[in-house]
Amino acid sequence: MLALVGSGEYLPAIESVDRDLLSRLKEPPRVVCLPTAAGQEGAERIHYWSCLGIDHFTRLKVQVESLPVIDDASANDERLADAIDRANFVYLSGGKPHYLYSTLKSSLVWEAILSVLSRGGLLAGCSAGAMILGEKFFGFPGLKPGFNFLSRVTVIPHYDQFPGYVITSLRVMAGRDLIVLGIEGNTALFSNGEQYEVLGTGGVIVWKKGSKTRYNRGPLPPNALAT
Repeated sequence: MLALVGSGEYLPAIESVDRDLLSRLKEPPRVVCLPTAAGQEGAERIHYWSCLGIDHFTRLKVQVESLPVIDDASANDERLADAIDRANFVYLSGGKPHYLYSTLKSSLVWEAILSVLSRGGLLAGCSAGAMILGEKFFGFPGLKPGFNFLSRVTVIPHYDQFPGYVITSLRVMAGRDLIVLGIEGNTALFSNGEQYEVLGTGGVIVWKKGSKTRYNRGPLPPNALAT
């Protein structure tokens, strides 16, 4: 199970989305928050994201911990990877997508995340965390390879916060072969492996070959993300 969140991680406005996600777990929630994308922003910001995640899921009355996976060394720390492997809900908060991807790629922590997914757990990524789950992500400059959970897709988080000319520029950069997926704030695109569903108060915008379709809360048509 995957959840791609546009923005608003750990804030009160997105509590209903996370309650919905937690309800889809088959076992009692065991949440791990990873501030990895903020790993270059200094100890204060890492502490901020860690505390925000813990406070948020504590309000939702579930088991939660935040783990300091912030660089290559910690991403290959067996103790941290084992802790993630015991979870069933992993949350990647925002920051720099390229740093997040390069830190996790081929690491013990990433293997643990894949293990969580293989057992029916859930991976949620907000902002940078959502961007790296597509086939490509905007790396500035150019497009970079992502983890390809969504084939032929590149993700624009914060979609409702960008001016139109920025969206146009990103669409041009993506070309016509990629689907551009715009996710608004306080909104998630959820996938259970068979179907996509919009959760939250905003919308998900799908650009395919220049054609734009907006989806509000509820299931997407089966071919919505097909190329």
